[in-house]
Amino acid sequence: MIGTAPAWGATMRFATFNADLARDGPGLLLRDILRGDDQVEAAARVIAQTRADVILLQNVDFDLDLLALDALRGRIAAAGLVYPHIFARAPNSGRQSGRDLDRDGRLGEPEDALGHGAFLGQGGMALLSRWPIDSDGARDMSDLLWRDLPGALLPELEGAPYFDAETLALLPLADVGQWAVPVLHPEGAVTVLAFHASPPVFDGPEDRNGRRNHDQLRFWSHFLDRRFGAAPERRFVLMGHANQDPNRSEGIKDGIRALLADPRLRDVRPLRPSGLPREATVHWPNVEPPKMRVSYVLPSRDWRVTGSGVVWPEEGELAALVAAASRHRIVWVDLVMP
Repeated sequence: MIGTAPAWGATMRFATFNADLARDGPGLLLRDILRGDDQVEAAARVIAQTRADVILLQNVDFDLDLLALDALRGRIAAAGLVYPHIFARAPNSGRQSGRDLDRDGRLGEPEDALGHGAFLGQGGMALLSRWPIDSDGARDMSDLLWRDLPGALLPELEGAPYFDAETLALLPLADVGQWAVPVLHPEGAVTVLAFHASPPVFDGPEDRNGRRNHDQLRFWSHFLDRRFGAAPERRFVLMGHANQDPNRSEGIKDGIRALLADPRLRDVRPLRPSGLPREATVHWPNVEPPKMRVSYVLPSRDWRVTGSGVVWPEEGELAALVAAASRHRIVWVDLVMP
């Protein structure tokens, strides 16, 4: 009936967290979890206290049997929050290309991997959920080649392509990963669009990292345009670590600004504690400015937003715990299902 208010359903809390749990070698994260490493314990307690129904973690080392992720889930449960369902796929980070991508004359370095990393799986992503995850229905689009993105800003050096044709035939757009994962809430499926973009720095005049970051963020608008097959039209949440502030520091700002302005997404700007720059989600002590907005939870327009925030207490025991867990802060949004 015209003028009738929509019927709203359950409230769900979605969150994203760059947990800084990448380690220097394979198996070391699992070792640290099992021995009760202080940083791991702090991260687990902060995650538990945030009480998100669905949380996407970045910078969590991947192993084929998900042993580290399962152990981390156990530590979060011990801190008071149970996630029955987990999802992770092998990231591009640490997957060696066999080519000298940074042109320094050496092969096999982290900079020569398809995604920056010292070993396969370093700094991957993981999804934890209170509700079942449709793993069979998930789309892992991490193998999409950078050259195949419409309008790709492929790097150039002195007017010539930086990467040759053979390199472009194997170089993916995603540095870590980009997924579309259905979460099976009792009132209907929700699609989590998950990502972790490259830092737009640590390169040369060709700006290969800055351009890749821009294109990784632009990918999602193309995805929602159905340039890469089916895409959800409702009940989705795009969330992850963009490594990009729309106004501060380095990088090609058009990518993040276009994403935040996409009419299909809602740019929820979480409330900040007093004294912090508007929309800050990270504290990088050696970067200027040190506090920026680089992590995002962007729901589709059909959700009703009832709350949002960044877990960044100003003082007390929780503040010390949050600082011990990661340089990054958990970003969360409460949504009522349409």
